[in-house]
Amino acid sequence: MVPRVVAIFGPTASGKSVIAVALAQLIDGEVVSADSMQIYRGLERITNQPLLDERQGVPHHLVGHVDPHEAYDVARFGSEAHAAIDDIIARGRTPIVAGGSGLYLRAALAEVSFPPQADERDRERLLQHVEHVGAAAAHAELALIDPTAAARVAPTDVRRIVRALELAELGESLAPAAGDQLWADSMRHPTRLFGLQIDRAELHRRINARTPRLLDEGGIDEIRALLTDPRPLAHTAQRAHGLDDVRALDEGRISRAACEERLSARTRQYAKRQDTWLRRLDHAEDVDANHPPTIVAAMIAERLRDEPR
Repeated sequence: MVPRVVAIFGPTASGKSVIAVALAQLIDGEVVSADSMQIYRGLERITNQPLLDERQGVPHHLVGHVDPHEAYDVARFGSEAHAAIDDIIARGRTPIVAGGSGLYLRAALAEVSFPPQADERDRERLLQHVEHVGAAAAHAELALIDPTAAARVAPTDVRRIVRALELAELGESLAPAAGDQLWADSMRHPTRLFGLQIDRAELHRRINARTPRLLDEGGIDEIRALLTDPRPLAHTAQRAHGLDDVRALDEGRISRAACEERLSARTRQYAKRQDTWLRRLDHAEDVDANHPPTIVAAMIAERLRDEPR
């Protein structure tokens, strides 16, 4: 079965964006980003969005198209990604879905039903409640309301406790029976999914080297502009890496060196979570990403000429 969609998943700093561009040039493709933070306009550098010259003329979709003050969720992303992918296929080209946000990648590739989003005011009310009573007590409340969801949420995970409580108020659950569809093999189109494998030490080296560059090339200014805007940030945008670190830097609570180290540490932790997602994607084909991006792209292109495993 000839794939109509190619997907590339891997941890941050593994070279996904550059590899996707190089692959697109080899197979007449266009890139569809599946990154939950690169969707935001005005955060180009701190989220490491591919610059125009880095795209080398390859069309990119779903990059920098959302205002960070605008409510946005994975369900809306999935709808937009499906439209972009279908349009690329209709024009006779190959969509290359590339990203490190596992949930967004799955939303782009498959038909996934997501629970509804709560009103921002209700979410803020629940967040204040959890912060007031403490995560452990709020988790105990969740266990009484929705024990199945509570079993899937760590008693210290404030964000997911809040999400589970808001869904319970809406008569939904964080752990519906169909929740395991995230890990199914079903796709909207015939798809080959490639998982980038990179040595941990090399990945950490890349992250540590990239952090000061992103800050110096405009990342700090982007975050400062965001923090001084009187409009409230959207819930998802609040999780952008660097917000808390630059805020602490501007308030004089940490040094520039500490800001870099904190941001690097957050990024390394995020890479670890991405690796967990990758291990759960049983249908992903491993690719050695310790080589230059053009070599990795050529390896993927060669595999695409072969029958799927």
